[in-house]
Amino acid sequence: MTCEACNTIPPVLAEGYIEKGRWEEVGGFRTYITGNTQSTKGLVDVYDIFGPAPQTLQGADALAAALGALVVVPDFFRGSYMVGEWYTNPTEENERLKAAFMARAFDFKKFSKELLDFTAAAKEKWTSIQSWGAFGLCWGGKVVVLSSAENTPFKASGQVHPGRLEAGDARKVVVPHIVLASNGEPEDVVKEYYDILVGEGKENVVETYNTMHHGWMGARAKLGEEENLREYTRGYNQLAAFFAKHL
Repeated sequence: MTCEACNTIPPVLAEGYIEKGRWEEVGGFRTYITGNTQSTKGLVDVYDIFGPAPQTLQGADALAAALGALVVVPDFFRGSYMVGEWYTNPTEENERLKAAFMARAFDFKKFSKELLDFTAAAKEKWTSIQSWGAFGLCWGGKVVVLSSAENTPFKASGQVHPGRLEAGDARKVVVPHIVLASNGEPEDVVKEYYDILVGEGKENVVETYNTMHHGWMGARAKLGEEENLREYTRGYNQLAAFFAKHL
């Protein structure tokens, strides 16, 4: 049994963070690997559309330390990510590039299958792991929830500031599931999620971080701002406690 102290993430650094993991190919995907490779617990961390940003990898390291688990971040976009300038400088060329990227990225069924295939490969590689979980940030949350339905390989799953939130996805979830929403998600759909997933005897969590923007725990985290740093830390501690309980 993991002690409560071990379910608390290490202090988060706003600047100068040095990643604890390494990159290696797993199941055909370049993958960030952090934590205990001999653990009985594994967690797949699916990044947002901006890819494996430093804030995302620090979060993966933090969860690995808190859980004593193996945490892996597969590069499903294969090195080609959304570029912030496409939003901030909407030239005709940038709009074209953004549209092409989104057309590829929003094939969620394809990426859900890739997540399931990747997890099967991870199971073969790390045979000590007895239970796998998964969570996704923004775009990754949609991929994870679609992979949490009947016959899922995951024992627990979650979404953080989830993208393309739809109540129909929640109705199909068959494992303990956590949703940490920002103030940028549609309130009515978050409420539908809450009504579906949270109730007497259910082990799910749906909570809104009302002061946090969409992306506060991923690539758009502003760790130099005191409130974002605090809520980033609280969010990853909440994920750690949830997965410690259910993996």
